[in-house]
Amino acid sequence: MSMPTIKQIRAYTVRGGGADYHDQGEGHWIDSQISTPMSKYPDYRMTRRSFGLNVLGTLVVEVEASDGTVGFAVTTAGEIGAFIVEKHLARFVEGQRVTDIEKIWDQMFHATLFYGRKGVVLNTISGVDLALWDLLGKIRDEPVHALLGGPVRDELQFYATGARPDLAKKMGFIGGKMPLKHGPAEGDTGLEKNIAQLAEMRESVGPDFWLMFDCWMSLDLDYATRLAQRGREYGLKWIEEALPPDDYWGYADLKKRVPPGMLVTTGEHEATRWGFRMLLEMGCCDIIQPDVGWCGGVTELLKISALADAHNTLVVPHGSSVYSYHFVVTRTNSPFSEFLMMAPQADEVVPMFNPLLLDEPVPENGRMRASSLDAPGFGVRLNPDSDLARPYTH
Repeated sequence: MSMPTIKQIRAYTVRGGGADYHDQGEGHWIDSQISTPMSKYPDYRMTRRSFGLNVLGTLVVEVEASDGTVGFAVTTAGEIGAFIVEKHLARFVEGQRVTDIEKIWDQMFHATLFYGRKGVVLNTISGVDLALWDLLGKIRDEPVHALLGGPVRDELQFYATGARPDLAKKMGFIGGKMPLKHGPAEGDTGLEKNIAQLAEMRESVGPDFWLMFDCWMSLDLDYATRLAQRGREYGLKWIEEALPPDDYWGYADLKKRVPPGMLVTTGEHEATRWGFRMLLEMGCCDIIQPDVGWCGGVTELLKISALADAHNTLVVPHGSSVYSYHFVVTRTNSPFSEFLMMAPQADEVVPMFNPLLLDEPVPENGRMRASSLDAPGFGVRLNPDSDLARPYTH
């Protein structure tokens, strides 16, 4: 049977939740006071929406094959990403066989080098790549994890990211990662408040439950070092993304300064094998956390993971729901997964990309059977009631 070709690629935008999970309504924990690189300015300290964290919105990419099969994926790139897909990347996708994913990725990346390399351009390339993998899985009537070599374990286990690790423990998760509230601009008073929060949560969850701090690129080396040293008393398992993404030298120093046994993790806002090569070769961290919707898609994540495996470094992708689950279940160096608690008060398990995706699986008692990922492609459908807009065509 001849392999279908790609007839058309289309790019849509949508607001409110979806892949741009920061685009939430009032009162959501994800928009509460969280330490950010903008926290040094009091006007932008109390909410992340105040400095524009939710401005991009979700990008939806559809790829239609010559036999009528449609693959799709979502990521954070909004109207900028839609423009890039329709006006630039489409030429490298349309007319190609649905199996030509590696060539398409290489052409998209090198054609955008002069204005890309990271950020929203790589988010966009990731969205196209994920849509191509979804399409190939549907053409072959196989889940993406089968295309990647098949599961290496029968189930996934999860830690929860959200404001209530105490509730996450009751829901069966193996750990809870809290957003750090106070950054360096709030001085020792803020540091003490962070430690008090950790101490209170440790008292609530007991000695064996993982507790971590997500610092979201907001600290300096001195503050991160003090936070890690103080956190040791309360069993802080890791300190995540403490420094700006490009401060590889700072991460290398931080890894040497943290207490023995405490992990340094980062990579959520890193992209491509070249960015992660810096983290790995400079000994910056114990766990890398690429987001498959931002780092270059599955095609690039496979290369990043191989690099990490050679450096004896774990790969635990940032959030991204089914797009990371299909990858994690096939990798021996990805022993657990992150689950973002997207309920406004982090008090129940809801699908990460709700309401944009249908059939999106969620953990039960902190676990997910590999068999729940056996539908073709990534196993999810685009909600037909979504208010999609196609701002550009080609």
